[in-house]
Amino acid sequence: MQIPIFTVDAFTNRPFSGNPAAVCLLENDLDEDLHQKIATEMNLSETAFIRKLKPEGDFTKSSCFGLRWFTPANEVPLCGHATLASAAVLFHVQKNTNSVLTFVTLSGELKARQVKDHIVLDLPLYAAYPQELKEVEELIKAAVGDMIVQDLCYSPDTKKLLVRLSDTYERSVLEELKVSAQHFLSAEKTGKVKGLILTVKGNSSGKGHDFYSRYFAPWYGILEDPVTGSAHAVLSSYWSEQLGKKEMLAFQCSHRGGELKISVRDDGRVDIAGQTAVVLKGNLIF
Repeated sequence: MQIPIFTVDAFTNRPFSGNPAAVCLLENDLDEDLHQKIATEMNLSETAFIRKLKPEGDFTKSSCFGLRWFTPANEVPLCGHATLASAAVLFHVQKNTNSVLTFVTLSGELKARQVKDHIVLDLPLYAAYPQELKEVEELIKAAVGDMIVQDLCYSPDTKKLLVRLSDTYERSVLEELKVSAQHFLSAEKTGKVKGLILTVKGNSSGKGHDFYSRYFAPWYGILEDPVTGSAHAVLSSYWSEQLGKKEMLAFQCSHRGGELKISVRDDGRVDIAGQTAVVLKGNLIF
């Protein structure tokens, strides 16, 4: 059996930066266990599987596809960067002729469209609510030690904990922070946290980034995810309210780094735009 596979760096226009995702094009249904085996073999934070919804479907002409995402450990309900990577394979490699692509996923229908040199994802916007420190104090300590925490919120829809560090901290402090995410597993006692977002306010002059972040998900086998669309579905909601802005520019400052253009909509969704670089084309053979 042969399956076309691609590696795409998402939220960057330069190879070997941004967030890499593997993308598989499925002509036919795949045995259920093979999805996880392939994702484990690829050993990237996400492997995406695009499937035709009808036997007569065509990767060049169809506008609607099924899409699933797997980490090396398990399937996840939403992955922004692997959706961006999937759209890039269809638009740029398969030369799909449609202006808008629709993906049927565990998070409902997600749309992707091309706008100049960016691909824009239409994602759900997830609210985050005030979180009591005492309940997650050990986890916060494991993440940031004695650093000053300015705000703490929890997104029940995504099970992500958002930790806003003090506005006195610069981007460099977040970048240089040494995090041992493996320790989060024993420090998280509530059972409700599956992802940890660290964030700081950005440059308020209007020309720089509005906010910065890093994201950790050892509960899904990902110690640190380089650039995370799903985390920004939470961050967009939070920072839009904090800054009183609907249009924002964000940067996730992992060692690879990536930039996201954000537009919070009035219908409870968010447009997140990024660039991509296709760095590998091949076939899985088994």
